[in-house]
Amino acid sequence: MAVVEDLVRELGRLPGIGKKTAQRLAYYLLKAPPEEAKRLARALERAVDEVRPCSICGHLSGADPCEICASTRRDPNQVCVVEESPDIAAIEKSGRYHGLYHVLGGCLSPLDGIGPDDLNIAPLMERLRSGVAEMIVATNPSVEGEATATYLHRLVADVPGLRVTRPARGLPVGGDLEYADGVTIAEAFTGRREM
Repeated sequence: MAVVEDLVRELGRLPGIGKKTAQRLAYYLLKAPPEEAKRLARALERAVDEVRPCSICGHLSGADPCEICASTRRDPNQVCVVEESPDIAAIEKSGRYHGLYHVLGGCLSPLDGIGPDDLNIAPLMERLRSGVAEMIVATNPSVEGEATATYLHRLVADVPGLRVTRPARGLPVGGDLEYADGVTIAEAFTGRREM
């Protein structure tokens, strides 16, 4: 049983996976045809061996530079700064942004011991000084994300001709006003536009 317990323990280390879910996943994999579990193991091993941060933007990719940085169809005058690679996937899903990205690798969090030197900021500054017209700061609307956005805004104040923007925030499509919190409603009213 030690082998099964090891599998459950390792699966339980994944974010968002508790002990019961880890057990369910372990027994699913053990009951599935052996080739299915081996296919998962091969995909995981290949990803661990081949995926690295892009040397330009920091996005996790199997190529260097990543597909986005290598694309000639992207607008090199816009750089959208995000906390982590999954944020890029969320923005890309919208189909509305066609510029480049920069992954910080987290956000400022003094309580967790994460300061500016722990983030991918120095390469961002080099990119911005090379003639980028707009930096879109798309950090999460958390206390840490806001602190990171404020820090970046102050840091780039001396970069000539750089416009710094932040995505608008407010009520989600299909959301009910009565269930929205006060901060969300305030942001929605601040960012309102003509009809």
